[in-house]
Amino acid sequence: MLSLLLGARTEELRALTWSHIDLDGTPPSIMVWRSVREGGDTRTRKSRRTLAMPRRCVEALRLHRERQDVARKAAGVNWQINDLVFASKVSTELDAHNVRRSFRAVLKKAGLNEKEWTPREMRHSFVSLLSDSGIPLENISRLVGHATPR
Repeated sequence: MLSLLLGARTEELRALTWSHIDLDGTPPSIMVWRSVREGGDTRTRKSRRTLAMPRRCVEALRLHRERQDVARKAAGVNWQINDLVFASKVSTELDAHNVRRSFRAVLKKAGLNEKEWTPREMRHSFVSLLSDSGIPLENISRLVGHATPR
């Protein structure tokens, strides 16, 4: 949902921590400042950005946090404290394979062909929807963390 509604990269979301999310702010926001790339930095300096979140993202993240709290209790002493928003059942970092496998399961449950979609296409869909709505390319570029509109 965050890729589709905010245009965040999968590697940025895999590194996202709860301390970089403000669900109660005006507006609620997400700070995309890290990535699972080497060194933990985002792809470029322009990729570091703070984005306002639509209510749908806020609601989804609140529900996700509740589910993560249940998982934390179930994991007990095996739970690793690292503040990750998207993590394994014991709060370890997800790798790209974990994300793709989970994404395919969602697609299958939705009745879509999992061979025709990748997680990255949620970000591409975000760009396409904004473009089709007449949002200037410069604004779209800034939202997705591109250095230039090209």
